[in-house]
Amino acid sequence: MAEQHPYLLEMNNITKTFPGVKALDNVTLKVRPGTVHALMGENGAGKSTLMKCLFGIYHPDAGEVFLDGQKADIKSSKDALTSGVSMIHQELHPVPQRSVMENIWLGRFPMTGIKPFRFIDHKKMYKDTVALFEDLNMDIDPNQLVGELSVSKIQSLEIAKAVSFNSRVIVMDEPTSSLTGNEVEQLFAIINKLRARGVAIIYISHKMEEILRISDDVTIMRDGKYIGTWESKDLTIDMIIQRMVGRDLSDRFPERTNVPGDVMMKVEGLTSINPKSFKDVSFELRKGEILGVGGLVGAQRTELIEALFGLRSVKSGAIYKDGKQVTIKSPIDAKKQKIALLTEERRVTGIFPVLNITENTAIANLGLYKGPFGLLNESKMRVEAKKGVEKFRTKTPSVNQLIRNLSGGNQQKVLLARWLLTDPDILLLDEPTRGIDIGAKYEIYQIIIDLAKQGKSIIMISSEMPELIGMSDRIMVMSEGRATGILDGKDATEQSIMRLAAQTG
Repeated sequence: MAEQHPYLLEMNNITKTFPGVKALDNVTLKVRPGTVHALMGENGAGKSTLMKCLFGIYHPDAGEVFLDGQKADIKSSKDALTSGVSMIHQELHPVPQRSVMENIWLGRFPMTGIKPFRFIDHKKMYKDTVALFEDLNMDIDPNQLVGELSVSKIQSLEIAKAVSFNSRVIVMDEPTSSLTGNEVEQLFAIINKLRARGVAIIYISHKMEEILRISDDVTIMRDGKYIGTWESKDLTIDMIIQRMVGRDLSDRFPERTNVPGDVMMKVEGLTSINPKSFKDVSFELRKGEILGVGGLVGAQRTELIEALFGLRSVKSGAIYKDGKQVTIKSPIDAKKQKIALLTEERRVTGIFPVLNITENTAIANLGLYKGPFGLLNESKMRVEAKKGVEKFRTKTPSVNQLIRNLSGGNQQKVLLARWLLTDPDILLLDEPTRGIDIGAKYEIYQIIIDLAKQGKSIIMISSEMPELIGMSDRIMVMSEGRATGILDGKDATEQSIMRLAAQTG
């Protein structure tokens, strides 16, 4: 009997260069079978690029990949899947108009009949999907349209799809970013089941406690380079942070130097036109205040601030700004009231991936750059984009760089620069640090505090309770569409937030 190779996956000396950026510089990754191997580093460290090289999305300029000691020639995602490697991407791209089961078996539908009269066997597809969900303890209707699912359900669907390939190596890129506490526990149960079967999981996450709990080994990258690999049991959060950023971070949150003033916005009894959404929500927002909004998935926090920006219709209630009642039925109305929105899904509803930094910065305020005959003054746009890059210390070779080539933290800085060009009084920030590493988070936090110090009023949704407590002057907690309480930031605890977030009825 042949001796099992000590590593199920080996990536040796992988190098990848994009225009103006060396994304990977001689990176090595060795993953043992039946283990969870965490891959960590700041945004821009090269984690996702390395995994895209493994999955055949990118072709490395140099280096080799071995599976079970055999050299693997992976030139496409199909090659990767055939070789036993599957990947759950950070950006979810299902087909919303098709059913759950069609999304899972897309490209490999079970067929019935005899050529040329072959048809999709929907009965077998349904049966196989039910069996898959039962094995993973997932409660999703195979016939439901994916477009009707929540983000967390879509995340679960993608996990099930990856498992359905019977892969030996599964890459999970930020798999818990949209999951509730219970769903995270369910994911961990699935991971433990796969680990027991000898599957290797490569796990990318910025959640330190999660990493130390679920992983066996941790590889850390920095600036496209391999820093080292350690067993999880030998690491602490402080050790991981120091090796990720190359310096000590004594405080996770900057000192709040903003001083809230008079009431900037008042919301009274705001109720959505959708009976399943937010109802009778009232609160005040002060000038220079950071008002955190907490709650569990489904609390309708996003829906509330989208209504404040005119993206969702309301049935009743009133909004006052500077003491006067205002009507906000569209984003144009919101912009006129000097309100800006940074959306939760920056890759879906924030950035324009095919445009560069200059165009992404200017796009919310194009009226400023109109020249003769209605033509855009591109040089003026570039000047403003460069100011944004310098102000927020955005890492990029130039403002001509496509925004999709930036890390998540740097993309978020461009979006902040975009909205600041509209000179807002109120900034609505929906999960502003989601999918962003610890170092870039600190920079975003400092930007938010500086904006509040300048008198901007900020509403910040966050699902990370330490972030809510560390950044908020006050915290409004929501549950099932209702505001269940408002806590003073300096007195709030995770327990007090959870008590309000769990209230029903």
